[in-house]
Amino acid sequence: MTDGTHENLDRLLQSGGVRLGRAQHDRLGWLIEQYGVPTLDVGEGRRAGVIILKEPLSGAAAELLYRSLTPGCAIVIPTSENPGFDFLKSKLTEFGTVGPCGADGPHEMWWGGIGWSKFLTAADASTVRPRIVSCYPRGGDATAAFALRHSLERFDLACHIEPIETQLGDRILCFEKAEFMTRMWNKYREPLLFVEAGAVLREAPLLPSFLGCDVALHKWNRWEMSARTLYLGRTPRAEMLLRAWQQLAASYPAIWEGYLLDQAWSLTSSQGPLDTVWLPRSYHSLKGDLGATRATILHDQQTTTLELGPDPGFAGIARAARRAGRTGSRDAFMVMTSKAETGNGIAVILRDVSASDAGAVAATVEAVTGAYAADCGGYGRLELSLCAWQDDVGAAREAAALARYRILEIAPGQRIANDFFATHASDQAVMTARHLFP
Repeated sequence: MTDGTHENLDRLLQSGGVRLGRAQHDRLGWLIEQYGVPTLDVGEGRRAGVIILKEPLSGAAAELLYRSLTPGCAIVIPTSENPGFDFLKSKLTEFGTVGPCGADGPHEMWWGGIGWSKFLTAADASTVRPRIVSCYPRGGDATAAFALRHSLERFDLACHIEPIETQLGDRILCFEKAEFMTRMWNKYREPLLFVEAGAVLREAPLLPSFLGCDVALHKWNRWEMSARTLYLGRTPRAEMLLRAWQQLAASYPAIWEGYLLDQAWSLTSSQGPLDTVWLPRSYHSLKGDLGATRATILHDQQTTTLELGPDPGFAGIARAARRAGRTGSRDAFMVMTSKAETGNGIAVILRDVSASDAGAVAATVEAVTGAYAADCGGYGRLELSLCAWQDDVGAAREAAALARYRILEIAPGQRIANDFFATHASDQAVMTARHLFP
């Protein structure tokens, strides 16, 4: 963007009280370059440009907005952690999410629109080309790997496909895949696109590198993350996710890879502005899909629900949040750390999010993170959770108790002073002294 466009955008955001971190601002600026002039108003008959939504819409209003949109419009939700936006998101094509960035940008930002056609066409001109990487069990049938390598030949893409040692013979476990990806990260300097052996490329997979994101992956049924197609840009945030995934896989080798990738994403996104793209199904097509003939990446699997993870409880915990591109109330929405030398942590639970005004929720999030940045009260770590329902509050409390964190429960609109954490730390010290010296 030109300097003038930057200034106009900054004025627009300031007029609407919209706070964005640097990575979120950059993504919004990129969208403006692609779509045109931004506005804070929904308006009528909008044919092009970026629409920034500050407040959730009613069901009828969301339906009207959806019907009025064209492929030349993009929707940006700068406080998309609020479940009040979930209904509108469900009607749109989800392009990506940018995680929160401390007190400077204390919200998740979601962006989407009507279909991928605009980006899929533009991606063909991308000058950044990923290295395709894949692995298969050593001593197993290499036919699938040969098929992938052969399909790459006409796209002039660098690749690295190798056999690896596996504990279970013909099956690659999650920690083995994560270790392979870490070796590839250390060996090569290009962005990496992992494609499961057995897949074939029908088109050059340039969409993630064109979008310039940290990580790109596909969600089965819009909620379960798949590691069959996984893009990692050459960024510190992408490396953070990869390292987190590797550590989780090494610690829990019996848990399936989709869940571990989900948890690595949630952890990384809560700690910084992870720029995630949710890839279209054309990057994860299976044999039998209606759109398989138009696939970019076609996996050698039949269309089935058997690929979904074996833990039915995980669906209930994460499904709604992941379909809306959110970390969800049972995970920490944001994690902040301070320079305090103590190992003490504090969990702040913001309750009644769904029943409260979106502006009040956003303002309370900003007040809590601002207060922690101003005076951490001696707490080395803050975990902020947004809870819509009482059972979410119970789950957040249980997780905080397991971590031995101090727990504070607050409501949207509650006054949060700059000495909020220092005051509660002082109160806790008094209570502890009374307990030890009654």
